[in-house]
Amino acid sequence: MAAAPRKRSRTPAATAAAAGTGPRRYCAQPVQIPRQLDPSVPAGRASAIIAASKKWVVGTELSYYCYKKGDAVPSAWFGSNTDVAEVDTAFQGWAALGIGLSFRKVAQPGDAMVRIGFDPSDGSWSYVGRDVLNVKDPSQRTMNFGWALNTPYGRDTALHEIGHSLGLEHEHQNPNAGITWNTQAVLDYFSGPPNNWQQSQIDWNILRKIPVAEVKGTNWDPDSVMEYQFEAGLIQAPPNYQAGLMPKGGLSAADKSWVQESYPGIKPPQVSQLKVGLSQLLKLKQGETRLFEFAPTRTRSYNIGTFGVSDTVLVLFEVAADGSRTQVAESDDSGSDLNAKVTLRLQKGRRYQVGVRLYYADAAAETSIQVW
Repeated sequence: MAAAPRKRSRTPAATAAAAGTGPRRYCAQPVQIPRQLDPSVPAGRASAIIAASKKWVVGTELSYYCYKKGDAVPSAWFGSNTDVAEVDTAFQGWAALGIGLSFRKVAQPGDAMVRIGFDPSDGSWSYVGRDVLNVKDPSQRTMNFGWALNTPYGRDTALHEIGHSLGLEHEHQNPNAGITWNTQAVLDYFSGPPNNWQQSQIDWNILRKIPVAEVKGTNWDPDSVMEYQFEAGLIQAPPNYQAGLMPKGGLSAADKSWVQESYPGIKPPQVSQLKVGLSQLLKLKQGETRLFEFAPTRTRSYNIGTFGVSDTVLVLFEVAADGSRTQVAESDDSGSDLNAKVTLRLQKGRRYQVGVRLYYADAAAETSIQVW
């Protein structure tokens, strides 16, 4: 898969690259500072926390918005009707896998968790998974598309960037790939047109190996939609990719299995009821999620929290009459000796859901959730 750069103008070479007929533009993830936990956190626990830190709680509804004319943002961010339709189709492609996440297009950027621009001078990129929550300003993007999406390459780009929003990393950075790079050739290629990347971008998007605990599968998937297309001479090993790497296109079998395993569908009978003052054992395994419903009997400030020895992320959703869910609060206690807790004024007559995802399984049987 190929997707993003940082070029200032839409040159003929860049246009040809996006169409798949010239030097390619690639996805340039924003460089992030890896999470650091206190040295007192045991290695196994730290690994489990970091591995799941970007994953959503099952049951989350990801709201998204495409900037358009009238928004108080640069006009270059506005997408054509054709490109916006391709984005909608790509979200539908991921949703069709029957995963425990849903997607909803909203009418205002302030209601969106994923905010999408179409600036051709800024390449294609996206924040990864729950990192989008750190971009709180509704006038700031969490994703951008830098070329037309109504081509085979463009449609793969749309799937690729949404894959980042789901928590998928670049597949060629899988530590199990066994890739040996021709480092100088990589630096020369990506620092030149049409990408013009700085070394920090090349290191972050190409040369950096993702920690073993964070990869989406045990084996490298060269046909993943999260894989780049690479020209000859960039890869030294495995030998059969010295002449270049060309994924088949679309979602691979491994892409589908990863997202279905990470976000299994939840049926309504699996949603438990929460009652004020009554705790419930979570009984979760590492990486698992449970959903609870809560209907306040009166309007007041409520506390919803976990108890026991665990690392969890707790998310509170408000459920609308049409079944759509809006995230209204979140608490992440991973890597600390605290427990997850949200405090919020909730309205009688409204419906709420609480999702809890367990990072680390130590003493999980002793962990409970309660509203008070």
